[in-house]
Amino acid sequence: MNHFLQGVARAVVESFDLAEPILEVGSYWVAGQEEIADLRPFFPGKDYLGVDRRPGPGVDQIADAEELPFEDAAFGTVIAMSTFEHVPGFWRAFEEVRRVLRPDGALFLSCPFYFHIHAHPNDYWRFTPEALHLMLHDYPQRIVGWHGPVRRPANVWALAFGEQRAPISRQEFDRYRELLGRYAREPISWRRRITYRLGRLLCGSRPFAPYLERERWESECYSTLIATSSLNPPPRRTRRNPTNRRSEPASVPTT
Repeated sequence: MNHFLQGVARAVVESFDLAEPILEVGSYWVAGQEEIADLRPFFPGKDYLGVDRRPGPGVDQIADAEELPFEDAAFGTVIAMSTFEHVPGFWRAFEEVRRVLRPDGALFLSCPFYFHIHAHPNDYWRFTPEALHLMLHDYPQRIVGWHGPVRRPANVWALAFGEQRAPISRQEFDRYRELLGRYAREPISWRRRITYRLGRLLCGSRPFAPYLERERWESECYSTLIATSSLNPPPRRTRRNPTNRRSEPASVPTT
């Protein structure tokens, strides 16, 4: 978890009505991340349960993501921030989340891509935006986003809805993009920015792109209104906005 992903979470929560009860898979607060890892303040008054494989801060119940101890369709929302890279059989965890989620529910997740090995307790996998589309193919509508350089995104995230949820509206998607630009920030000091820019002039952009472009984001909306869930044809792509380093969709679905 970092400040940028916390901002993504806030944008999602304020743009979409995420139903309770809420299950957070991988809710352990890693030391030093307590202030940004706690997502409960985003859901005041809602039934919230945090589970993880180990006890500790942020964990209400011990549970294995590959075998969740809950009944079918027990939750309105499942959250998994920077979790699936730590699950040995992550595909089983995706299946378990789908099982415990209501047909009108929402899954919100994030995963790192261009990031160092971080053993909490072990680090196994990395996911591209296309990987999230593949793993979420049976959710009829979803939003997938990523930030950082085009070829080396730092993190990817997705918001996927079940088949009984109303289609994503233009108003919801526009508000999500607006709030993403407002909240999803990972600034660096002006001294480091100058140093990286000088380095880019001397050595080229590639080594410094992960630092100078980490606030650059893209997001795409995939809905039953514009395509089928088979990913054929592929989801609508975004186009780059050279003015503020954010991206705006080439087209969005309307209701």
